[in-house]
Amino acid sequence: MRNGVRLAVDPGNARIGVAVSDPSGTLASPLETVPRGRGDKNRIALLVLEKEAREVIVGYPASLSGEEGPAARSAREFAASLAGLLHPVPVRLVDERLTTVTAQGHLLSGASFSKKGAKGGRARRSVIDQAAATVLLQSALDQERSTGRPPGEIVRSSQGES
Repeated sequence: MRNGVRLAVDPGNARIGVAVSDPSGTLASPLETVPRGRGDKNRIALLVLEKEAREVIVGYPASLSGEEGPAARSAREFAASLAGLLHPVPVRLVDERLTTVTAQGHLLSGASFSKKGAKGGRARRSVIDQAAATVLLQSALDQERSTGRPPGEIVRSSQGES
């Protein structure tokens, strides 16, 4: 098992959930939600620097049929441009099927939405985005621990770097 902080991003159409691991690469925690659009990759790059992350995991919404749909293509393009910006920090695409559904289930079944907590839809979605990134990262960490290999596939920069 490799040590070092990992950052996970779950890119959606409007927001990007971000999670971070502890330095031992054992436990994932929610970090923040970044608005999708201008400057989103720069914000993620800043978080990579602040957290001294050794690697970034990007959620890849693979379809059950194995075909790459529009959301998967978008995630791959996002990961490739992020890889160019973050080089030499590696970026990996990791299957994220059902992470948002799992995160919603955990949040709705728990006490995460108290009366004083995230009441509004926007605040709730922000928390769900972070929770989805946390589920994604924890799954990747667990997979690496059980297989002894880094999860997912390494992403090459869209600018031709390797």
